[in-house]
Amino acid sequence: MRKYGIAGMALVLSLALAGCGGDDGSSDGAITGEITVLTQRTDIVNTVFQDYKRRFEAKYPGTTVKFEAITDYEGEIRIRMNTKEYGDVLLIPNSVTADMLPTFFEPLGTVEELKDRYRFVRSEQSFEGTVYGLAITGNAQGFVYNKRVWQQAGITTPPKTPAEFLAALTAIRDRTDAIPLYTNYKDKWPLGQWEGLRGVVSGDPDAAIKLGRDDAPWAPGKEHYIIDSLLFDAVAQGLTEPDPTTTNWEQSKAMLGTGKIATMMLGSWAIVQMQEAAPNKADIGYLPFPLQVNGTFHSVISGDYKNAININSKNKATARAWIEWFANESNYAADQGGISPVVNQPMPATLADLTAAGTTFIELNPAPKGEEGLADKIGNEAEIALWDGAYRQRIVDAARGARNETKEQIFADLNRKWAETKARLQ
Repeated sequence: MRKYGIAGMALVLSLALAGCGGDDGSSDGAITGEITVLTQRTDIVNTVFQDYKRRFEAKYPGTTVKFEAITDYEGEIRIRMNTKEYGDVLLIPNSVTADMLPTFFEPLGTVEELKDRYRFVRSEQSFEGTVYGLAITGNAQGFVYNKRVWQQAGITTPPKTPAEFLAALTAIRDRTDAIPLYTNYKDKWPLGQWEGLRGVVSGDPDAAIKLGRDDAPWAPGKEHYIIDSLLFDAVAQGLTEPDPTTTNWEQSKAMLGTGKIATMMLGSWAIVQMQEAAPNKADIGYLPFPLQVNGTFHSVISGDYKNAININSKNKATARAWIEWFANESNYAADQGGISPVVNQPMPATLADLTAAGTTFIELNPAPKGEEGLADKIGNEAEIALWDGAYRQRIVDAARGARNETKEQIFADLNRKWAETKARLQ
C-alpha cells in the first residue's frame, strides 16, 4: 500500500494537454452504470473492497463498481495521466500540484460548501476555493513502534529530543535483537512519509506556507534540517537495517509486529496494518516526533489520499455517488484506525498514545491565493519531489557510505536547487 513526484515540467505540460476536456456520459445525473475505481490497496482489494462494492451496488441498483489495484500507484498513475484513461474515480497523486487540479479532476463543490461536512478540504486538494477530492481517511504523524521491544530496551516514555531518540535507538540495538529503525528504503515511498512531519517539528499551522517562501529549508534549525538530520544520523550511527537495498514493505509489517523491527516512520494509517501483523495487537503503539515546542509534542492531522473524479469520466454522477458514499458510509477510515473525513466523527482509539503523551493536534492552514501548493511545486521543478522518497534515498546512501558526500554537502545542494527554482517560479 501507499504513498510521488511528477518529474519535471515537460511531463507536467504533457499531462496538462492530455487532460483537457471530458465527456460526461451521464448528463441526466442518473446514478447508474459502471465505474472503475483505482486504488493503492492491493492488500484488501479482493476482500474488504468487495464488501464495499456489494453495499454500494445494493444502495444504488443498476450500478457496477470495478476495482483496479495498483502496486506502484504513484509511478503508474502519473504515466496513465498522459491519456484520458485513468479510471472514473482515482486517488489524486501526490505529485499533482494544486494549480493542476482543474485540468485533471471534476470539481466537487466549493470549500465554503463542504468545509462544515468534511475535514481537510480547506487546504488539501483544493484550488481557488474549489474542492477536487475527499480524503479516504485522515492521519496523524509520528512513529509506529513495538512497545514490547522498547520496554525491553528500558525506554518507557517518549523521547523529547532527537538526541534522546537516537539514544533510545542505540539502547534497542544494544539490548535487543531488533532493528531499531527500519527505513523501507527499497520501496522508496516510505521515505516520503518523513515529509508528513512538516508542521510537526515547529508546531506551526503555517509551516507549509513558510516552506514555500523559504530560500533555504535545510539550513540549521529549520524543520527539514531537523527531520532529515535525524534520518541521516540514525543511518550513520548504524541504527537502521544492515542493507537498505533489500528491504521489503510487506515483510516489514510482520517484522515490526513480531518485534524484529522496533520503529518505523509512518503516518498513523499504518497502525492497524501493523496490529494485524502482530501476535499481540497491544504491542503496537505510536510515538510523537521527538521534539517539543514549549514543552508540548505536536502532530499534524491531515487527509490521506483523496478520492477524485477523472474529468474525462463518462459516468460522473455514479463516480460522485461513490466518493460521497465512501466518505460517509463505507467506514473505511474507522476500520483502518484513521481519522474520519466527516467532521462530526470522533478521533480514533489508535491515537490514544499521542493523546496520553499530551500531544497537540494541528491542521495546516490553507495557503494564500496564488501560493497554493507552492512548496511542492518548487520541489517538483527542482527535482526534489518532497513526497517521493528519492531525495531521502540519497541521504540514506550518503549516511551509510554508499555516496561520497556529507550531510552538509547534501543540504547545501538541496538549498541551492531550491533557491534557484523558487527564484525562477516567482
